[in-house]
Amino acid sequence: MKVLLGMSGGTDSSVAAMMLLQEGFEVIGVTFRFLDSTESTQNISDAKQLADSLGIQHVVYDAVELFRTTVIDYFISEYFLGRTPVPCTICNVELKWKLLHDLAIEMGCDKIATGHYAQIEQYKNTFFIKKGIDEEKDQSFFLWGLSQTILSKMILPLGKYTKSEIRELARRFGYQHIANKKDSVGLCFCKGDYRDFLKKECGENCVEKGNFIDEAGRFLGKHEGYPFYTVGQRRGLIFLNRAVYVKEIRKDSNQVVLAPQSSLFKDSFFIEKSNFFSCEKLNSAKNLIVKIRYRKQATPCKLTFSDEKQDKIKVQLLEPLESISAGQAAAFYDEDLLLGGGIIL
Repeated sequence: MKVLLGMSGGTDSSVAAMMLLQEGFEVIGVTFRFLDSTESTQNISDAKQLADSLGIQHVVYDAVELFRTTVIDYFISEYFLGRTPVPCTICNVELKWKLLHDLAIEMGCDKIATGHYAQIEQYKNTFFIKKGIDEEKDQSFFLWGLSQTILSKMILPLGKYTKSEIRELARRFGYQHIANKKDSVGLCFCKGDYRDFLKKECGENCVEKGNFIDEAGRFLGKHEGYPFYTVGQRRGLIFLNRAVYVKEIRKDSNQVVLAPQSSLFKDSFFIEKSNFFSCEKLNSAKNLIVKIRYRKQATPCKLTFSDEKQDKIKVQLLEPLESISAGQAAAFYDEDLLLGGGIIL
């Protein structure tokens, strides 16, 4: 069986290639060029070098323009809408896996694979994403928007391993330098503070200064412009004789509402643009959990569908959550099984 593997040049996708070959697959590696950068060129070189070493075909797919319009432009526009973007989710759902799927069809591949730390599980005729064994590396949170067409063709070789085990596998395969590669951290296109990135992309004076106000609307001080603040932020505000946090971003009036931490807790919110793998599984879930952060804040909840189209869904929290921000993703689980997700309104 022929599989198209996304190869980033890093440890995880490199070991995935070795594992797939060992399992008897005919592997073709593809590296997507998302950025015109020295790092991107090095990643492509590393992936090609490994592919040559393994004796597998390797191709490079130029997706710089697609990445700009799908991910970077979205990232910028969300901040100027007063929302907090989720670029890694959008990249996975709207770009990376779709490109893999379409290219696999062109190249006559039966399956598609990556080095994601997650698992695939089939229940009756429906495919689900399941959490990876390694809780610290689990990437299921980013994959709730994938279609059944894509899920049915996915192979995730790393899901049953921890990162330390994957590094050890690289050593056993004879690739010490791959085992020792550092993990990538942060956004691939925005390594520093996102505010500096916005100023670089849109200009230093891309937005006027505005007012900090309290919950009653009283003026507290001046700020640099609403896109430079996010809900829950504490640092980089103004000095007061008490701790305050960003509670709300008001785009139209260029106001940022500051409040004590206790005001940031909510017991419900709404989502849109949702995708659920199975209504049957969703309705039968005994312990429905929502996560609005990649690594934390797993909270029991209940869902209420507002209309037949399911365009707007209410999430009732059984325990209050703080810093719920419009634009972020919400992923829903039944224990370690991902059921779906949506974007917070």
